[in-house]
Amino acid sequence: VQLQASGGGLVQAGSSLRLSCATSGYMFQSGSIGWFRQAPGKEREFVAHISGIRGTTTYADSVKGRFTISRDNAKNTVTLQMDSLKIEDSAIYYCVRQAHNYGIQSLDSYADWGQGTLVTVSS
Repeated sequence: VQLQASGGGLVQAGSSLRLSCATSGYMFQSGSIGWFRQAPGKEREFVAHISGIRGTTTYADSVKGRFTISRDNAKNTVTLQMDSLKIEDSAIYYCVRQAHNYGIQSLDSYADWGQGTLVTVSS
C-alpha cells in the first residue's frame, strides 16, 4: 500500500493550493482517507477525512469552510483544495489510509503514512 501526497509549495496568505494524494496497492474505492498536518514543534493534527463508499466528509474546525476534500475513485486519488490560506496553515501535509476505527480524528486509526508535502504560507 502506498499513498503519496503532492502539490505543496510556498504561497501568500489568502491564496489557494490544491494537494493531491495518489494511492495504490489496495481497494481504494471502499477505503476512507484522511489528511493530517504537522507544523514545526507541534503535534500532528487532523485536517479532513473522506469516507470510502458514500464520500462523507469531515473537517477540523480550523479549516472548515476553507478546505474541501474530494475523491476520484476512477483515478484512485484524493484531493485537498485549500482556499483562503492562513500563515497558521503552514505545515507538512500527509494523506493516510484509515485502517482502524478509533475515531476519524485519531492518529491510531490510520496506517501507511507517506512522506507528506510541505505547505508554507507567507504574509
